[in-house]
Amino acid sequence: MDIQNLINENLIIMNLESDNKEEAFKEIIDVLAEESKISSKDVFFETILSREEEGPTGLGRGIAIPHGKSKVVSELTLSFARSRDGIEYNSIDQKPVQLFFMVADYEGFSPDYLKMVSKLVSKMRDDKNRKALLKAESKTEVLEIIYKLF
Repeated sequence: MDIQNLINENLIIMNLESDNKEEAFKEIIDVLAEESKISSKDVFFETILSREEEGPTGLGRGIAIPHGKSKVVSELTLSFARSRDGIEYNSIDQKPVQLFFMVADYEGFSPDYLKMVSKLVSKMRDDKNRKALLKAESKTEVLEIIYKLF
């Protein structure tokens, strides 16, 4: 899995404008659509909501990894968004989420999808990585941090 092919500066939102989870999802999904990574915002939004119903993807410590597989996704893609104030998310620790990693993949078996989600969960447990992303001042800096995670 070559992370540099899965995320770019156009898939990063430095300051989410949303103040709730569903609107944050829509804001991130808009970026995926603008980059032609998904063909239907509505369908992928429903995919993400459906996955959330199975169990919240808020890991705690201000991190969430909403993810889903759908026929409207063109290729495995990672997007990143940050909320300065945090957004209520129903996370494991009941604290607001500041760092969002949205993973989108096409339907069917894709071992890289599971690897990416697993790697993000593992790497974001390290406070050093979380703090670096919170402090990052540019999309380029965010990309450099994410590339190092993989």
